[in-house]
Amino acid sequence: MEGLSKKEIEVISYLELNEKYFFTRKEIKKFFNSIGEMNVYIHRLMKKGRIIKLNRTKYYLIPVRAYKGHWSEHPFIIIDEIFNGKNYFIGGMAAAYYWGFIEQIPTQIEVYCLNKQGRRKIFNFTIIFKRLRILN
Repeated sequence: MEGLSKKEIEVISYLELNEKYFFTRKEIKKFFNSIGEMNVYIHRLMKKGRIIKLNRTKYYLIPVRAYKGHWSEHPFIIIDEIFNGKNYFIGGMAAAYYWGFIEQIPTQIEVYCLNKQGRRKIFNFTIIFKRLRILN
């Protein structure tokens, strides 16, 4: 692992050995003396392409076995982790393809939720967040 410090290797090794590819800041807090130090190391790992930020507290670790940092996880798993399994649904062509209604492989995934909107590219797929409103 060229270009990683001892502490970065320690954190990555811990996560890999425990097979925690999706992790929170709480789970790696014990390796650092302060929150500021943890923020610095998380930023460095993101810059080096070793982790991807999913939401405010959750990250995805690119496994060491990834060839030249190229790795992919199923988009539905990533989306579920972004929303912690709550308050969203996947619609559009991605849902139609999943259930076998169409054969065309979708290039983007539409996610309907209550709090996000916009586009985000993770790995090699685009997620389009569409905000829904609850009517009383």
